[in-house]
Amino acid sequence: MKFFIDTANLSEIKEAYELGVLDGVTTNPSLMAKEGISGDDNIIAHYKAICNIVDDNVSAEVIATDFEGIIKEGKELAKLDDKIVVKVPMIKEGVKAIKYFSSEGIRTNCTLIFGPGQAILAAKAGATYVSPFVGRLDDISYDGIDLIEQIVNIYENYGYATQVLAASIRHTMHLIKCAEIGADVATCPLKVITGLLKHPLTDAGLAQFLADHAKAAGK
Repeated sequence: MKFFIDTANLSEIKEAYELGVLDGVTTNPSLMAKEGISGDDNIIAHYKAICNIVDDNVSAEVIATDFEGIIKEGKELAKLDDKIVVKVPMIKEGVKAIKYFSSEGIRTNCTLIFGPGQAILAAKAGATYVSPFVGRLDDISYDGIDLIEQIVNIYENYGYATQVLAASIRHTMHLIKCAEIGADVATCPLKVITGLLKHPLTDAGLAQFLADHAKAAGK
């Protein structure tokens, strides 16, 4: 399972990368705004800064919702760095654009997936990744993990190459459940990734080992 970090914060990206488990980054306009990044030049510079940190897979989202606009923005983003994956919304014009990008060898991440039918369309259009939103479905009393499992099963049935990128991961159990059912990727905040490090028995065991060592050393 690949781990992506869902942020535009450079310090968090560096921390996750230095942990040695980071496979990529996902961003969106909301995450950029959260970091106070605005204006085309600043956004482009920030994407380049992210690409300088990680080895691959930096999802950069288009703002346009019309076919021509998505194509124009997507091409500009793809030119920034070979690591860029163009993030396209699950709308009619977006699906058409994904088909075009696929024919041009430009990787895509189809975002805002909330149903299996949407995931099928994205895969048939040639999306590199689809991003079903687990947490947002949970927020409205639908089981987001069930959707991940549905998409994984459908893709296996038909041999789609599109990878299932579980998004809107809120906590460590979301991530573990996604791993159990075969999601190819999970994108989540840094706290979810580092949360996997924690277990009270690990803390207690380490404290005991250190105490015993100190006692044996006469400290």
